[in-house]
Amino acid sequence: MNLPTGLQSKLIQRAFSSTPSSSSVSPSSWSSSLVLSLLVLVALWLAIYVAGMFTPPLLDDVDTVHAEAAREMLLRHDWVTLHVNGLRYLEKAPLMYWGLAISYKVFGISDWSSRLPLMLGVLAIVLATYRLGRFAFGARGGFYSGVALVTSIGPYIFTRFMIPDVLVGLWLTISYFFFLRSLEEDPPSRATCWGFAAACALNVLTKGLIGLVFPIGTIGIYLLLTRNLRHLFKLRVVSSTLVFLALAAPWHILAAIRNPAQGQARGFLWFYFVNEHFRRFIGTRVPPGYDTVPLLLFWAFLVLWLVPWAVFLPQAIKSVPWRWQDLAAALSRVQRANLLFFLWPLVILLFFSFSTRQEYYTIPALPGVALLAGNWLARELSAEATENDRRAGRVSSLVLMIVGVIGAAVGLALFSMTRQPPAGADLAELLKKNPQDYDLSLGHVLDFTPQALGMFRGPLLGACLALLFGTVLNWWLRRKRKPALGNIALSLMMTGLLACVHVSFARFSPILSSHDLAVAIQKVYRPGDLIVIDGEYHEASTLNFYLRTPVRVLHTPTGVLWYGEKFPDAPHVFETVQSLAALWTGPARIFVWTDQDDPKELARLPHFLLARSGGKAIFTNRPD
Repeated sequence: MNLPTGLQSKLIQRAFSSTPSSSSVSPSSWSSSLVLSLLVLVALWLAIYVAGMFTPPLLDDVDTVHAEAAREMLLRHDWVTLHVNGLRYLEKAPLMYWGLAISYKVFGISDWSSRLPLMLGVLAIVLATYRLGRFAFGARGGFYSGVALVTSIGPYIFTRFMIPDVLVGLWLTISYFFFLRSLEEDPPSRATCWGFAAACALNVLTKGLIGLVFPIGTIGIYLLLTRNLRHLFKLRVVSSTLVFLALAAPWHILAAIRNPAQGQARGFLWFYFVNEHFRRFIGTRVPPGYDTVPLLLFWAFLVLWLVPWAVFLPQAIKSVPWRWQDLAAALSRVQRANLLFFLWPLVILLFFSFSTRQEYYTIPALPGVALLAGNWLARELSAEATENDRRAGRVSSLVLMIVGVIGAAVGLALFSMTRQPPAGADLAELLKKNPQDYDLSLGHVLDFTPQALGMFRGPLLGACLALLFGTVLNWWLRRKRKPALGNIALSLMMTGLLACVHVSFARFSPILSSHDLAVAIQKVYRPGDLIVIDGEYHEASTLNFYLRTPVRVLHTPTGVLWYGEKFPDAPHVFETVQSLAALWTGPARIFVWTDQDDPKELARLPHFLLARSGGKAIFTNRPD
């Protein structure tokens, strides 16, 4: 990608404006547009995602819980039963951890190798969305669908830590590509049917049964609305089911065999399917630990995560066939795709409307929304675009500009009110803690105070300027009937804006990570020393991952370690106040992690501060 700046700008402008919109072009034009589109999409991925892959350190909770599971998988040479801190970790499907373990095997254990599989997953979903959009809408529609996804805010935020939801979206995208292709084959080929089955199987291995529920639910509703349920019998049900089972069943069978009911543990099958699927859905999972986003806010997040391209969704949705008589007629490829892509996010939203839900549960729906937006953006540039289409683009751009100007004004006002804190100031002391909100993924956003914002003046100013100039320039260019240049302005705006998000995230990371405390312990750690977490394991899982040693937990068994502790072969992990006191006066050096300034568990014991960072501290029983 080391091209001269002038050539880069020409390539980008050509990709955004000259990509063919239909298949009625020469093979050489298609080949040229394919290469050019891929170059731009990969360049955006490199600038937005790969540039931020190396920092900050991994976070406590899901980041290092999942990284530790992959590390122990490699350490134990056990690719069936996941372990965390030496205890069985049976609540997750294995595919993401297999990818992590392979990355560790090839590149070693590091921050960037931990993030590499997920970043490759982002590239894969962007390219899969492009391919699906190209199949459904033509080259230009596919290109803009990929651009909308790679530059939107939601996928970026929820790949800052290791969760598999982007991968769920990837397999859904591939599933729907094969399904749409099957509608045009009579009968559908083995490759198409088996490809669909394989994608569903990989989705089940990524996040459990929703890998079947989402595609089957969406396709079932689609076929019902189009009065084409007989198409199900054309999908080579028997052989496709065998392909699905050949991929999805072996791990489940082996996990059940290797983790039967023992002692107080009811076995893998109960915990994984009953507790982690059915009971999680109805909100009776044991132990509880997941808050739920209010329903209206959850639906609104689907739109928010596709900012700024979501502003074009109102006119995009008009392309979805609505009338009953239209649905019963023979739909064109574009109409079929628009209907399917509308049902895709709708099914996911409806499913979680009756369940516990987190902000990121809508991420697998984003490719469908991006495809709807991408189709409209392509139509706006086509020769068939009407004046109403162009007017709709200008109106949406005006709305986006108003929001951008207001947002930039608020940000600049905050910037003018804040001052850079003195050198050495601890961000944790400037925040207002709201622990009741931390079960939500973005709960820490509510901690900010004007004083704390002073540490983010640079990225705050950069984000405001990007938002202001990007939205204003996009509106102005669309007024000048240059929508392709407006789309370039929005893409560059998001590249700059997400860079500012990354800088802010890196500065905030000590609040979310115990990495600096792990480094402090590592300097004085000796074999035989013990590390104790005063709280739940996930609150300081960074210590376990970075120090490469098991930790003890001063807490009743709960959280991610709760079920693994019930197996008879579980190592000793949980401590009580009494057992800690006995250890404290013993021969070993004890390090206690706590988020309390003066932990009551150590009140009657002589203790010494080793390090403090991000509102957390390490105390030890020895002064040296």
